[in-house]
Amino acid sequence: MAEQDELVKGLGLYGATSVVAGTMIGTAIFVVPSLMLRDVGTPWRVVVVWAFAGVLSLFGALGYAELGAAIPEAGGEYVYLHRAYGPVMGFLYGWTQFFVAKTASIAAIATGFAIYLAYFFPRLNAVLWQAQLNLARHCLTLRLTGLQIGAALLILLLSILNVLGVRRSGAVQTVFTTSKLVVLALLIVLGLTFGKGSFTHFQTTVSSGSQVSFVSAFGVATVSALWAYDGWNNLSMVAGEVENPQRNMPRALIFGSLLVIGVYVLTNLAYFYVLPPAEAVGTSTVAADAARRFLGTAGGAFVAVGVMISAFATLNGSILAGSRVPYAQARDGLFPQALAGVHPRFHTPAAAILAQAVIAGLFALTGQYQALFTKVIFAEFLFYALVTSGVFILRRREPELSRPYRTWGYPFVPAIFVILSAGLLVNTFLEQRSDSLWGLVLMGSGIPAYCLWKLWRRKTKS
Repeated sequence: MAEQDELVKGLGLYGATSVVAGTMIGTAIFVVPSLMLRDVGTPWRVVVVWAFAGVLSLFGALGYAELGAAIPEAGGEYVYLHRAYGPVMGFLYGWTQFFVAKTASIAAIATGFAIYLAYFFPRLNAVLWQAQLNLARHCLTLRLTGLQIGAALLILLLSILNVLGVRRSGAVQTVFTTSKLVVLALLIVLGLTFGKGSFTHFQTTVSSGSQVSFVSAFGVATVSALWAYDGWNNLSMVAGEVENPQRNMPRALIFGSLLVIGVYVLTNLAYFYVLPPAEAVGTSTVAADAARRFLGTAGGAFVAVGVMISAFATLNGSILAGSRVPYAQARDGLFPQALAGVHPRFHTPAAAILAQAVIAGLFALTGQYQALFTKVIFAEFLFYALVTSGVFILRRREPELSRPYRTWGYPFVPAIFVILSAGLLVNTFLEQRSDSLWGLVLMGSGIPAYCLWKLWRRKTKS
């Protein structure tokens, strides 16, 4: 593992906490509250969903904290799955992350940034190139806009920044995470003090027209909230570059998760205090609409800047963390060896970062990132449950393994996370079957890929 030794431990406690909070707080908090209101009917139920999903995410982070402190290696979930279940499961995780899940996520975040940048530069929405592609009886229109190019260029820019060193990217993460927290704090404080709203809004019911049961609706809303909380797992991917990981990994995961739970609940209180539910349920820009109520025309610009800051920090953290997975797999001989290389000057997995940037950039250029991103949520949460189950497996299989931090509330806390995750997966499969099946097919496609890779490796060696 010589390559691993070359990585610089450049993330202190603040940098590590910024990776956790910075990748959790993205664009979802500015969008999904109105979608959740349509699912559960009243603002107070939306707030309950946020609290529930936050606690569930914290329970998952507590399990990850034990694994991260005990096995502080680059690659995070890949390393844990490889160790607990064997190389096939580790490969499936890395396959899903590298070729669609993480790269499509990066593309979606970058495009979200570009969309809000277009608030100030509307010409980004213009079509720069267009062509017709005839396929059998279907005609496909290909378009390239300034938004797509801008998103791809942003991915390239931040990927280069990450190549230049983990300390630089960690410093950027800390600055922008602090900035986005300041923006959200202003939104919370100004909304609750000058918003001229009413707490009676929280008891008002809106009709969604859905015929599903409350339990199913609660589950669908929880998936939306969990998507907003998604990112607490990213620190595990850069564990090999965290200073004193046995101490800082658990602290960063716990502090970062608690911070985001508080921010999300308070932000939703501000939204629904300011906006009547009938207005909130009919918009996809709930944050902008709320800000306009107490900031006037400046409210839209305020939120646009806030979303851009949030997206920038989330994108940087996702690029930083995601690139360590193919690096770790290549180091173990499960991906092309070129991706295991470390830059001789900057001591970063430059090849893995740039390869990830190419795939993510292609997703950004296709404009299909949202559909792909929705479909991989099911597979992603399935891996979260599997990783947390690994806490039980490794405790039994490797009792002598040094564990500087042991999961609080073991065995109940990780068991609750796994059971509730399984319930959410079943509910998601029943309510969103096509997307769930697509995610399972995507993950399963890694099995023949693994067999072909092993066959090619065997022939190469012989």
